[in-house]
Order: sequence, then C-alpha cells, then structure tokens
Amino acid sequence: MSRKRSVLDADVAGKRVLTRVDFNVPIKDGRVTDDSRVRAALPTINHLVRHGARVILMSHLGRPAGTGYEEAFSLKPVADHLATLVDAKVSYVRDVCGEQARAAADALRDGEVLVLENLRFEAGEKKNDPAFARALASLGDLYVDDAFGVSHRAHASVVGVPELLPAYAGLLLAHEVETITGMLEDPRRPFVAVLGGSKVSDKIGVIDRLIDTVDTLLVGGGMAFTFVRAQGHDVGTSLLEQDWVQKAGEMVEKARAKGCDLVLPVDYVVADRFADAATTEVVAADAIPEGMMGLDVGPRTVELYAAKIAQARTIFWNGPMGVFEMPSFEAGTRGVAQAIADNAEANSIVGGGDSGAAVNQFGLADRMTFVSTGGGASMKLVEGEALPGVEAIPNA
Repeated sequence: MSRKRSVLDADVAGKRVLTRVDFNVPIKDGRVTDDSRVRAALPTINHLVRHGARVILMSHLGRPAGTGYEEAFSLKPVADHLATLVDAKVSYVRDVCGEQARAAADALRDGEVLVLENLRFEAGEKKNDPAFARALASLGDLYVDDAFGVSHRAHASVVGVPELLPAYAGLLLAHEVETITGMLEDPRRPFVAVLGGSKVSDKIGVIDRLIDTVDTLLVGGGMAFTFVRAQGHDVGTSLLEQDWVQKAGEMVEKARAKGCDLVLPVDYVVADRFADAATTEVVAADAIPEGMMGLDVGPRTVELYAAKIAQARTIFWNGPMGVFEMPSFEAGTRGVAQAIADNAEANSIVGGGDSGAAVNQFGLADRMTFVSTGGGASMKLVEGEALPGVEAIPNA
C-alpha cells in the first residue's frame, strides 16, 4: 500500500486542524472507565499542540438517535479526561458545527485544543450528508484523520470532510495500517492466527484470506460450532449458523489443500442456560449433550492452542474463545491471551474489538506488540478490502 500523506508532512502552525479521533469509550457515572482509545490518539494530538496548531477534535460516542443532544452520549466527560492527559488548554463546546462551535473554534489560540460534541447527534454524519460535511469543514483549515476504528465507515467526518480540506493521516491511523498490512505482506514464521467471535458469516472473508497467508489457524468462539456441525457432530443448543455449515466445510477443505493447519476445539465448557450461574460441565467437542450449549472452549483446547501459539513468531488474534464477559466462561479467552503474552519472541497483533477489551480486562495489553483500536476496521483490512477513510487521504 502506498504511503499516505501524514500529519508529519503538514505545516500546522497557526492553522485550525480539524482532527477526527475515535473517542468512542466506555463511560460510567460521568467518568471514562477505559481510556485506551484516548491515549492512542495522544501522539497526534501532542504533535499538533507542540507545533502550534489550533486543534479541533471531533468524534462519535455510542449510538445516539441522531436527532440532537443526548446527555448519556455527550463527549464532555471525555474532554474532561483528555484535559488531564495533555499539556494544553482543553475546552469543550456543546455543539457539533453550529454557531457555538464556530465561535469556539475562532477563539482558539495556537497550541490549544477544542472538543466538539458527539458527531452522531447529527443525522448527517452517518448519511455523509454534503451540507453537514461542508459545515464541519468550515471549522478548519486542514483535516487530519486519526480514527482508524471508523476508517471502514463512509461517514461525513471520515470521507466527506477530506474532499473539502487538505487531508492528512494521523500517526495512529498510519501506524495501524502499516502494522496490519505489514503483518500480512511479510510475517515472521510460523504465522499463527487465532479467530473467535460469534458468527462465521462475519468472518468468512477473513478466514478465506488468512488460510492463504498463515501457517496455523486456531478457531474458537461461537463460530466454531458451525465448523463442528460441518464435521457431522451435534452441537446441542449452541450458537449455529446452519446456512453456513457447507461453507465452513469448504474452508476446512481449502485449508487442507493449502497446507494451512486449521485447528478446531477438542472440548467445550457447556451449560444448561446462558447465565454465569448456569450448571456447567466439560465435554468433548463431538459429544455436546442435547439441550446444552457451549459457552467456552475447554481446558484441553486451551492447552492445545497455547502449544501452537508458543511456536509462533507472528500472532494475529481477533475474537474471544467464549463468553468472556461472564467469569464462568472466561478461562478459554484468558488462556489464549496469556499464551500470546507469554510468547515474548513473537510479533503479536490483537485486532481490536472484543479481543482488545479482553486483553485490557486481563491486564495483558502491555505485553502484546500491538493492540488495534478498531475491530471492524482491522478485519476489513485483513480481508483485503479498501477502507474509505484511508482511501480519502492522498498518497505522499
């Protein structure tokens, strides 16, 4: 992939730099509970501040209705938290691109930061409405995209604004793209990928691409039951995409033909209901009882997968092994995360989303080489799809 024009190439002194960040972070009781996405944007924000830019930050948060201000989705708590992390004056305005936002942007001085209100309070954001994009663009002199997590979305702040202003990639966006594409183009081998999550249908393109690239593909999570069914075994009341059973079988055959070691769970933790307090037992993957559902991979699977991971020199992980949000079903995901963390020789890349949440929950993020801030975006990149937000930035 050609190198994109970077914020490092821009003369930002005295300029209003409209910067798309991904501050879609969890908030509880008015406080940010996981600031990893905010911290990931700090290199770009600090660069702009140090070079005398007037920094205007825009982001979405959650899924508001798109009909105006909703306190539960306000970015004010994020702005307050950001103020504790940067050596600059940080202000916030309860407006996206109206008169209040314009006045606040005009009042900025060199090296100061302004946080606009939630982009998705305006229906024009997700619709990529041209008038909304023009209103946003009018606030800035330059545009920087540092929001890898939404780079697969053709929204106004991602693709509309860079059509109207000189556009540059932020440091995080550039690093995300370079890391993931570099992993696929020139991995150290053995290359082991671990894929989990709920649905085969969500990951089939990724599975197809990785079979062409990796030496070993370890499958877990709810999606594994479709593969178990493709082998002719019953899965009880476990998650199953019946329409994708044939395709799962084809992927197994493709892996065999390509010499890719596609490994499926050998045992499961099954339960009588979807609840942390459910009655559980460990059973072989081909012996799931009728009326029981698999909610995590079992201990023998964790041991098997850990052994494969230990041999790797490049590891890519996306998707949990089970319902890790419930303590009764976290052992599989924790075991895989720990095995990746323990392999200090490997280049380990975690593909964001639930996997990123898991390594943060288990306190292992700092032992991974790289944790992506964008689950959906990283998957699209692995799949080989062009990301609209990246395509919108000119080449260097």
